[in-house]
Amino acid sequence: MDILKRPLITEKISAMNERGVYGFVVEKTANKPQIKDAVEKMYGVKVVEVRTMRYAAKKKTRYTKAKIVSGYTNTFKKAMVQVAEGEIIDFYGEI
Repeated sequence: MDILKRPLITEKISAMNERGVYGFVVEKTANKPQIKDAVEKMYGVKVVEVRTMRYAAKKKTRYTKAKIVSGYTNTFKKAMVQVAEGEIIDFYGEI
């Protein structure tokens, strides 16, 4: 099971990258030690701190010509990982 699903690339998190903090969408069942080990193994950096946040599903409604369509967005878990000073994670190196 792959714990790290994808990196978060937003304007706010890109500003935090300069301070050594990176964001990831992770598996909902992953805990902090598992996330730390996965980031260290995948990117070869030393992780200092891991903060996690869980996001609940939100109700969404869409009005179409035929009917009203209601549903929910997906739930997900986000992890903010702080690496040791002087180390960086390069998401754009493979592009």
